[in-house]
Amino acid sequence: MNITKENIDSLNAVVKVEIAAADYKEKVETILQDYRKKADIPGFRKGHVPMGMVKKQYGKSIMIDEINKMLQESLNTFLTEEKLDILGNPLPKIDENFSWDTEDFSFEFELGLSPEFDVDLSAKKKITQYNIIAEDSLIDKEVENLQSRFGKIQAKDEVVEGTNVTGTFSNEEKEIDKKSTIVLADIKGKVNLKKFIGAKVGDVISLKTKGLFTDSHKLMGALGLTHDEIHGLEIDLSFTIEEITETELAELNQELFDKLFGEGTIATVEELRGKIKEDAENQFKLQSEQQLLNSVTEYLVDNTKFDLPAEFLKKWLATAGENPISEEQAAEEFEKSEKGLRYQLIESKVMTANGIKLDYEELKAYAIEFIKGQMAQYGNMNPEEKELEEIAGRVLSNQDEAKKLQEQLVSKKLLTFYKENITFNEKEVSYDDFVKEVYK
Repeated sequence: MNITKENIDSLNAVVKVEIAAADYKEKVETILQDYRKKADIPGFRKGHVPMGMVKKQYGKSIMIDEINKMLQESLNTFLTEEKLDILGNPLPKIDENFSWDTEDFSFEFELGLSPEFDVDLSAKKKITQYNIIAEDSLIDKEVENLQSRFGKIQAKDEVVEGTNVTGTFSNEEKEIDKKSTIVLADIKGKVNLKKFIGAKVGDVISLKTKGLFTDSHKLMGALGLTHDEIHGLEIDLSFTIEEITETELAELNQELFDKLFGEGTIATVEELRGKIKEDAENQFKLQSEQQLLNSVTEYLVDNTKFDLPAEFLKKWLATAGENPISEEQAAEEFEKSEKGLRYQLIESKVMTANGIKLDYEELKAYAIEFIKGQMAQYGNMNPEEKELEEIAGRVLSNQDEAKKLQEQLVSKKLLTFYKENITFNEKEVSYDDFVKEVYK
C-alpha cells in the first residue's frame, strides 16, 4: 500500500491511496476459507463446498469490504501520523472509469486544511466591560416586592390602581402560554393601564408586547422568555384574568428579616438594602460577563482574518448529513455556519497557544459545584459529598449534559484568560442603561 499527499494550495490537498493485490489477498483468502467451512449449500456436505463456488458467490463482496476497511484505517492513520489539521472529513473523488474488476486499485480523497493564522488580542477599538450597579430605585422596588410577597392578600372584585392581577399570557404563533402575576404599577402608559382598570375575573385583555411594561426585565419574567428572545419582540398578546388581589405590605421588622434570610442574619433596613444590592449585583455580574464574552467573540471573529476552504466545505456539507442536500442548500448552510466555524478555529488557537486545557477532574469538580447550586435552590444547603459524586457521575455519563457543562467551563476559562490579556474600556452603568446599550 502506498499513500501520498499533494497540496493543491494552502487550504486544499489530495491524498492518493494505492492498494495492490498483495495488500488484501491473504486476508480475503482467510475469510473465504472460513466461509467455506460454514457454508450450508444444498448438494454439498458442510465444509466441502468447492472453493471456486465460494469465491464466485462471495469473493468480490468480501474483497470490496476488506479494501474499504483498509482504506478507512490507512487514511485515519496517515492523517494522524502526518498531523494534518483538517476541516470536515475527507471526500472521495469520483473516478468515472473506476472498476472493481481488477486487482490493483487507486483512490483519491479531497482534504480541506485548517488555515494558518495568528490571534491579536490587542484590541484597537476597546471592548466595553460593563460593571452593573444596583441603583437605589431598583433596591426600593425590591424592598417593596419583598414586603408585598409577605404581606396580607385580599381578593378584589375588579382591577383598581395598586392591585395585583394573576392571569395567563397567550400567543399561539410564539407558543406563549404563561401564567403570571403582574403588579399594576409595572404596566407602562395610560392606554395599557386603562385596559386593566375596571376589568374582572374571566375578562380577556388584548395587549402588545412593545411598551407593555416599565422595563423589559418585567416582560421577560411575565412571558418566561430570555433576554435574547425579548429583544425586539413585537407581538400581540391576550391576557385572561384569573385572580385579582390587593396586598397590604408587610412591616419592615425583625420578623420579616428572619423569614427572608434566616434568624439574626439581617437586623436593620440598611442591612436589608445592602443584602439586596449584593445579591442583585451578583446576578448582574453573570449577565455582564456573558455579554463581555459575546463582545470578545464578535471582535475576534471580525478582526482575525483568514481564508477557509469554502468550496470544499460546501461540498462536504452537501453530503455530511443523513440525507444529501443540493449545492444551493449547502451554500446557504455554509453561510449560516461560517461565523461559528471561524470562532471555533480561533478558540482552539487561543487555547492551544496559551496552554488552556480541560481535564476530566476539572469538569467533574465544575459539575459538582453546578449541582450544589441547583440543590441549594431547593433548600438542600449541605448535600453529602458521596451524593454529589454519584449525581455528577450520572450527569457526565450523559453525552449531551457533559458537552453542555464542558462548553460552560471552557467559556469560563476563556473569559478569565481574556480578562487577563485584553485591555477593556470599563463602564459602570445601571441595569436599565445596560439593557438599553446592549440590547438596543
